[in-house]
Amino acid sequence: MEFLKELQVLLMNNPFWVGDSVENASEHITTGFQALDEALPQGGWSRAGLIGIHVPREGAGELSVLLPALAQVSQEKRKVVFVAPPYLPYAPSLAQAGVDLSRYMLVKVQSLESRLWAIEQALRSGACGAVIFWQQGMDAHHLSRLHRAALEGNTIGFAFNHQAFDTVKSGPLPLRLAMRPSLGARVEIEIVSDRDESNSIALTLEIPRGNPVLTTPLPPSRGRVGRIPAWQSSVQLHGKCDASSEKLQQPWLLQGIVA
Repeated sequence: MEFLKELQVLLMNNPFWVGDSVENASEHITTGFQALDEALPQGGWSRAGLIGIHVPREGAGELSVLLPALAQVSQEKRKVVFVAPPYLPYAPSLAQAGVDLSRYMLVKVQSLESRLWAIEQALRSGACGAVIFWQQGMDAHHLSRLHRAALEGNTIGFAFNHQAFDTVKSGPLPLRLAMRPSLGARVEIEIVSDRDESNSIALTLEIPRGNPVLTTPLPPSRGRVGRIPAWQSSVQLHGKCDASSEKLQQPWLLQGIVA
């Protein structure tokens, strides 16, 4: 249960995000691709909130597109957290792209309840600059709650899914993208935002060659079933809470398989 302890330490040491703790912080962060920056509503990735990303399969170049932003937030001394990735992120590729591996954290969990708890803790803690996860099993309620957590923690959440993009164009997240591999080292991107849901923007990006980020399938956790503490609707670092009433309010944040 080491990851549980580390997440709790993050919360205790960083109960709230201080807006001026990152030098020259702004409301957005560059994607590292000029064409993508120009196409996004805020001129880059928003520093707070979830971004939904549709990919037809893993390894379509999606993480290569995110690497410049992950490198920047890690260099700002904030955590880059992968929660239950289907494939093991390749540390040398992350390091080559400029990600500070001392800020990299991999959370291995299996059940939906465990994933939701870990993602929400990381997003809300204020210590994490980016949280990357996959949406399998999550519904609009889950995503809306996680989006609020990301706003409160001033954290970027990249939420991957494999549904048909047409089904998520009108989803609960304010910004949604589709990424598809193209010929050569290219990724085709379609962007839909709440500012104009009726109109989408399409572009093609050149990405670095020969630097795979996802490698081998990540084996299932073989840990024991651990108690996942239900999380209150507001961060409470001191004092006692009514566990029975919280259990009724948040039945999907109770237990799961931990590494």
